[in-house]
Amino acid sequence: MDFIEEFINRYTKEYDFYAQVGRIAAQELETTLQAAGIRSIVTHRAKSVSRLRAKCVQRHTADGRYNSVDDIYDDIVDLTGVRVALYFPAERTQVDGVINRLFDVQEKKEFPSPDANTKGKRFTGYSALHYRVQLKERHLSEPDKRYARARIEIQVASILMHAWSEVEHDLIYKPLAGELSDTEHAILDQLNGLVISGEIALEMLQKAGEARVTVDGQPFANHYELAAHLIRLATDKTEDPISESGLGRVDLLFEFTARLGLNTSQYLARYVEALHGNLEERPLAEQISDALLAEDPTRYELYRVLQAKYGSAVPEDASDRQEYHRQLGIFLDHWIDLERLARELAVPLEVRQPAMPTSALFTRARVLPPNMMREFDQLRRLRSYAVHGVEPIEAAVLAEASQRLDAIKREIQERAAKLASEDRKKQED
Repeated sequence: MDFIEEFINRYTKEYDFYAQVGRIAAQELETTLQAAGIRSIVTHRAKSVSRLRAKCVQRHTADGRYNSVDDIYDDIVDLTGVRVALYFPAERTQVDGVINRLFDVQEKKEFPSPDANTKGKRFTGYSALHYRVQLKERHLSEPDKRYARARIEIQVASILMHAWSEVEHDLIYKPLAGELSDTEHAILDQLNGLVISGEIALEMLQKAGEARVTVDGQPFANHYELAAHLIRLATDKTEDPISESGLGRVDLLFEFTARLGLNTSQYLARYVEALHGNLEERPLAEQISDALLAEDPTRYELYRVLQAKYGSAVPEDASDRQEYHRQLGIFLDHWIDLERLARELAVPLEVRQPAMPTSALFTRARVLPPNMMREFDQLRRLRSYAVHGVEPIEAAVLAEASQRLDAIKREIQERAAKLASEDRKKQED
């Protein structure tokens, strides 16, 4: 088994590499889950050298599966491991959305599997989701792109289930004093039942908290409460589970509404009613923020301050950053004028004013020529990227966009004035 020792020697030299992969993956997960209002504890590790040696020897002794170092690398999938321990088990759907957005997912396994052996057990055993993933190269800086080739195992389960599985794994698979007795197996099974009962109690606690906020009309205490409430409201509306990518920056939305004194379930419910269906394209938090901004353009300044606080895609260089903010201010001034026009045009059409001006509204009002529709939609996307910090935008791009937006605004004003004049003439005749 010289190749096992060769593998262990190579892995020992590469240990820091796998540890860094785990740190990067865990940091991305923790930051995103925190922003989305999903309570969890995220940990990571590179596999212990001593445990890895024992695992390789055990597997090879059992079935002679290894013939080379490469065979071992292909077989051991959890050299880097990340664990997500959820406070509330029901939020696994949101975590699934995070993982699929942040990583390249090669495999997903759900436990217990349909063919799991539960002989001698009254309860279902280990309940979790396991993912085999890799970091997305485009998300990494140039020096870190080498980490994209490493495989990562991500385990997602409740805090209670993680604790039970650790106890069971160490007692059953790494016994220090022989095989467990029937009584010990029965006690583990009983503990599993208590864990499952505990998970049910946690789900009830989560629902009770949501009901308290809804019934009493109290302000949300934190962005976790806000996220849970929005998930329930949006799920009732869309009839589909809301993934994390459909939530967006709930932490920013929470502070924004709190600063405005509008962070109650009754106030925000009306904005959820106006949501469009594709929450993956425009996350829920962004849609609500846009509705609040369209309602009162003076709120843009506060939102931009909060964007800077929570981190947005802006140039790193100080002089570039100053010019970026100047050009963004000019662009938003033009956009706010366009929002005002949209509100005015929506009144005679007897339609609900959307959170943001749309080409459909302007077309229906007969003020947006067909050749400008696509250009307007591009500017609308640019506005979302800039306001919500989706990706960095060069100041020169914003300056050009301001000119294009101003041209569209003047075209709409001229056409609206012409139509109003024609209507007056018809009434006079």
